[in-house]
Amino acid sequence: MTLGPLEYIVIGFREDRFDGSIARELEKLVASKVIRIVDLVFVAKDGIGNRTVLEMSNRQDPRFAPFAGLLGEAKGLFTPDDLEKVAAGLDPGTAGLVVLFEHRWAEDIKEALAAHDGFLVTRAVIPPEILAELADELEAREPVAAG
Repeated sequence: MTLGPLEYIVIGFREDRFDGSIARELEKLVASKVIRIVDLVFVAKDGIGNRTVLEMSNRQDPRFAPFAGLLGEAKGLFTPDDLEKVAAGLDPGTAGLVVLFEHRWAEDIKEALAAHDGFLVTRAVIPPEILAELADELEAREPVAAG
C-alpha cells in the first residue's frame, strides 16, 4: 500500500463555537480522494486552563455526529502526549480540532517517482501568516477594473 505524505493541522475555535460544521468541508476532500483522515481529535482548554481531549468516536456528543462518516479509515495514531501538547498550546477558552490526514493526491506521484528511481528532495509548508501577506501583495498588484 502506497501512503501519501501525512500532515496534521489544528483548526482553532472559540470553545463555545465548535459545532461540527467543518465536517462538511472535510467530507468533500475525503470524497474526492484528495485526503484520507487518519486521526481526528477534539481538544479544548476552558477559561481557567482545564484541558479536555475527546476522541471524535465519542458519538454521544451531538457536536461530533457530523464526523462519524470521516472516521472509517481513522487509525488513532495520536498519543496522549501528542494531544496534551496541543491542548497546552491552546489559549484559555479555545478548542481545536486536530486532524491527521494523508495527502492521497500524492499517492500516484509517489508510485511514478518510485518506478523511475525518482525521489522527493524537500517539502515545506508555507506558514499561514506568509500566505496572508502574499495574498495581500497579489491583491495590491491586480489592476483596477475601469468603471
